[in-house]
Amino acid sequence: MSLNLQGKVLAGAIAIISSTLILGCAKANQPTANTTTAPINFVPAAPQPETEPQTIAQNNPNNSSLDRLLSTRECVGCDLQGVDLEGANLSGVNLRNANLINADLEKVNLRNANLSGANLSNADLAEANLTGANLRGANFQRADLEDTIFTNADVAGANFQGADLEGVIDLRQ
Repeated sequence: MSLNLQGKVLAGAIAIISSTLILGCAKANQPTANTTTAPINFVPAAPQPETEPQTIAQNNPNNSSLDRLLSTRECVGCDLQGVDLEGANLSGVNLRNANLINADLEKVNLRNANLSGANLSNADLAEANLTGANLRGANFQRADLEDTIFTNADVAGANFQGADLEGVIDLRQ
């Protein structure tokens, strides 16, 4: 058999296998799966319900810096190391130069927040919203930033060494 004929036979076999996988092997009068495909649009997940301040305080007992942040929405230079703020709405807060090492900030709304100079090393910011945030000079070493939104965030001078950047949205360095 010539090489050209072998190629045609192989291509035909692949086409038959492919069509069988796509169309299925339905019998007459048997229900079939809907094979209609619609385009897939990748958009950020719907906003998660916000965590109430009372719940945040319960998850972080005896933390005066956190109490200050929740009451004034400002905590410049605060020590919030290891704090659990998962799901909190912290849009517009001022956390300039704050220590957020090992903080749990998963799914947190930090839209238009000031985190310039903040230390977020080893922090979990997966699925966080940092749209329009000031992140100048922030330290994100080894942080989990998977699926985090950075649209219009200022990241000048920020350190992302060793950070998990899988699926980040609009990170422009």
